[in-house]
Amino acid sequence: MNRSSGPVTEILWFRRDLRLTDNPALRAALAAPGPAILVYIDAPQDEGDWPQGAASRWWLHHSLQALAREIGRLGGELFYLRGSAPLCLARLVRQYGARRVHAARRYEPASRAQVAAVAEAVAALGAALELHAGNYQHAPETIVKDDGTPYRVYTPWWRRWRSAGLSGSVQPPPARIPPPPAPPEHAAELSDLKLLPRIPWDREFPAHHRPGEAGALDRLETFVAKRLAGYARNRDQPAVDGTSGLSAHLHFGEITPRQAVAALLETAGPARANDPLEAAEPWLKELAWREFSCQVLFHFPDLPHRPIDRRFEAFPWQEATPKLLEAWQQGRTGIPLVDAGMRQLWRSGTLHNRVRMVVASFLTKNLLLPWQLGQRWFWDTLVDADLASNAQNWQWVAGCGLDAAPYYRIFNPLRQAQRFDPDGEYIRRWVPELKDGDSNYPEPMVDLAATRERALAQYQAIRTAPVA
Repeated sequence: MNRSSGPVTEILWFRRDLRLTDNPALRAALAAPGPAILVYIDAPQDEGDWPQGAASRWWLHHSLQALAREIGRLGGELFYLRGSAPLCLARLVRQYGARRVHAARRYEPASRAQVAAVAEAVAALGAALELHAGNYQHAPETIVKDDGTPYRVYTPWWRRWRSAGLSGSVQPPPARIPPPPAPPEHAAELSDLKLLPRIPWDREFPAHHRPGEAGALDRLETFVAKRLAGYARNRDQPAVDGTSGLSAHLHFGEITPRQAVAALLETAGPARANDPLEAAEPWLKELAWREFSCQVLFHFPDLPHRPIDRRFEAFPWQEATPKLLEAWQQGRTGIPLVDAGMRQLWRSGTLHNRVRMVVASFLTKNLLLPWQLGQRWFWDTLVDADLASNAQNWQWVAGCGLDAAPYYRIFNPLRQAQRFDPDGEYIRRWVPELKDGDSNYPEPMVDLAATRERALAQYQAIRTAPVA
C-alpha cells in the first residue's frame, strides 16, 4: 500500500557509487516524474565472509556524510537503513508504491547473490530492480577471448581492454534533487550504522585522506596537473607523493574511471599514432589492473579463499604463531622497510604499492605464512580494501594466482630500500627509532638469505608437482 503523500515511483539504492556526477542509477531515478527516495543500506549480513573491514567502514562513514551534504545542498535527502537489503527495499516498495529500484552493478559473489534476492523480493510486490553501469570502464564479463573464455594472463587482456576503447563521456551531476514526500518508516541516523571505531585508532586518518566526491575530484585534478608527468619515474618511491591516491575513491565509487579518462583527455599533449592517452599509459595500466582483478573474481569467485593454482592447496606453509604474525602486523620484524610499511598501514590506513609487494613477499616467502592471513589483515586495515584487488594481489605475490609473479621472485627488502628509498626518508618517517638511535628496535626476526633459500626449495617442489 502506498502510504506516501505524493507520486513516488522510483527508489535509488546507493551501493558503491557514492557520488552525484556520472551516476547512471541516480540519473535514471531522477528522470521519473515524481520525487525519488535515495537510500543507503548498511547490510553486513549480506556480504558473506567479507563484511567491510574497520578502516573501510571509517572511510564509508565520512563518504556518506559528504554525499548527504551534497544531496541536501541540492534540495534532497539521503536516508540510511539497517538490515538485509531485500527486506529493506521490499519495505520501501510497500511504503511508497514504487515501481522501480535503481542500483549500480557490483561483481563480488555475495553482492551478486544479494541483487538476485532483491530482484525476487521487489518483483513479488510488482516492482522491478534496474541495474546500471558500475564503476568500471568495461564490465568484467565483456573482456574475454574470442572463444568466450576468460583471460588468464594480464598482457593480452590489457591489449583487448585497451582496444575496446576508453570512454571519457561523463554525465553531469543533477542541478536539483526534489525533496522526498516522507521519510522511510525505518530510517536510521548515520551514527546508528556504527561505522566509526569505538577506540580512536583512526586519529591520524584525517591527515592522510579526504573521503567523498569533492576529495576525489580534487585528488584527480592534482594528480593529472602535477604528478602524472612524473608518474612512471616516481611511482615506486614511497617517500614521494607520486601516485594518484585514487584507489579508495574508486573503490567507493566517489569517482569513475570515465572521469579519470576525461581528465586525461583534457590535459593530453601531443602523442604518437594520434593516441592522446599514450603518455598516460603507465597509469592507465594500473587502472586496468584494477579491472583485471575484477574480472578474475567474476570468473573465479572463490579467489579470496582458494589459490587459483590448486597445487598450492598442498603448500607446506609454516604454523602462524602469534609471535610471527603479530611481529609482521605491528611492524616489529627488525627489517626496516617491512616495519615502515606495516606501521604506515596501521596509522594511515594505506600503504604504498611498492611496499605492499615487499611486505607481502616477506610474509609469504620469508616467513612462509599463508597469503590468506595477509589478505585478511589488509582487508581490515586498508581504507581501499577491495575484495577483487586484495585477493588478486596477494595471490600474485604468493605465486599462486593468475599471471602470478614467478616463484623465484622474492623481494629482498634491504635491496628494495636501497633502490627505492636510498636516503631512508620513508623508513625514518615511519620507524623514527632508527633515526633516533633507539636501542629497542628489534634484531631481524629471520635471516633473509636463509629464508629465501628455504622458500625457493618449497616453491620449486610445488611448481614441479602435477596439476590436479
